[in-house]
Amino acid sequence: MNSTLILNAKIVNEGRLVEGDVLIKGTFIEKIGGDLQSVPAGKVVDANGKLLLPGAIDDQVHFREPGLTHKGNIFTESRAAVAGGVTSFMEMPNTVPPVFTQQLLEEKYAIAAKNSLANYSFFMGAANDNLEEVLKTDIKNVCGLKIFMGSSTGNLLVDNEKTLEGFFSRFPSLIATHCEHEPTIRQNTEDFRNRFGEDLPIHEHMNIRSEEACYRSSSFAVGLAKKHGTKLHILHISTAKEISLFENDIPLEKKKITAEACIHHLWFNDADYARLGTKIKWNPAIKTERDQRAILQAVIDNRIDVIATDHAPHTLEEKNNTYFKAPSGGPLVQHSLVAMLEFYYQGKIGLEKIVEKMSHHPAILFQIERRGFIREGYFADLVLVDLHKPWTVAKENILAKCGWSPLEGQTFQSSVEKTWVSGRLAYDGGIVEGTPGMRLRFDR
Repeated sequence: MNSTLILNAKIVNEGRLVEGDVLIKGTFIEKIGGDLQSVPAGKVVDANGKLLLPGAIDDQVHFREPGLTHKGNIFTESRAAVAGGVTSFMEMPNTVPPVFTQQLLEEKYAIAAKNSLANYSFFMGAANDNLEEVLKTDIKNVCGLKIFMGSSTGNLLVDNEKTLEGFFSRFPSLIATHCEHEPTIRQNTEDFRNRFGEDLPIHEHMNIRSEEACYRSSSFAVGLAKKHGTKLHILHISTAKEISLFENDIPLEKKKITAEACIHHLWFNDADYARLGTKIKWNPAIKTERDQRAILQAVIDNRIDVIATDHAPHTLEEKNNTYFKAPSGGPLVQHSLVAMLEFYYQGKIGLEKIVEKMSHHPAILFQIERRGFIREGYFADLVLVDLHKPWTVAKENILAKCGWSPLEGQTFQSSVEKTWVSGRLAYDGGIVEGTPGMRLRFDR
């Protein structure tokens, strides 16, 4: 019998923590109740009072396939994801070649269908000259359109205002943006290079990719969205100033303009550059402690709607370079849930809010079919967490292909014990290989 009965769990779901049992049958949650011990099942798991959460949905990752597979690939990075309790991901178009055509987009789906241990979706990529191709996107089968309004990587910068007007006025679904004002960054880069030469201190990254650069781009995107009624989602908010652009007095289902916070902007601040150097070079940059505190507060008060990682692995050889040569980005998808649970231990956020921002809200925002909640009839994307099983991040337990993390040496109080992806046990103290995850579908 293809079924699993999870008994005696503390279920965190839809703003509540309740003790109960969950029956998985095939790919779905068959039944939720307080006394299911007598229900026949092929396998029984006694949770012993551990937390049972809906799987996290990471709406921003870079898994590097095709073209950059020396850094990572869909198999290795989805392996890290499920080990961290992330059961679904949405991956970005800045692979090689960039995903500027429907054919290239479907080629990535074909790779994932064979190799991804987690459920998956891929963003279509915007360029200055592919509007008509973008408009062919099937919005029921693709999470959204990604626009780089700042040249974070490669040649994906969209800086033609007429083109941007076309995307914002004509694309019928969610547009996700990387917002940094390119002319400001270029001017700052020139100024700092003139001052420091090639030996620019990494701490100045936050001054090159500055608060002004972020706010000018984010506010411009918000203005375009309001003008055209666009469903806009601004990724990786990094400054306190940007938070004023977002509302918290309407339910997420009715919001047209939303925002994301990333783990690194919640976990690190500029004081960490001295210790970690280019390992925490991200775009947008990690900024001040004031920004860090404001972002967490905006997560709690619902101005920021979801939590993600921007997981973007590079090799250590690539990262261990001078400022201008070291690429931006780093691996975080394996550690996002336990990092947020560490904030819970510190009294900074509740369990229910963590689940809301990492599971419920991504599902609502992207209109994902039957995921993100522990509900009967929904896909069984579930994570069993032991809140009282400390462990320390070390090279030997990092599953991302790059083999390092900016969190090495960090001890977390919580451990992911088991992860089910679409009903299949994908992680059980180690990776359980088997049927790949499923393509996400969208109720649009």
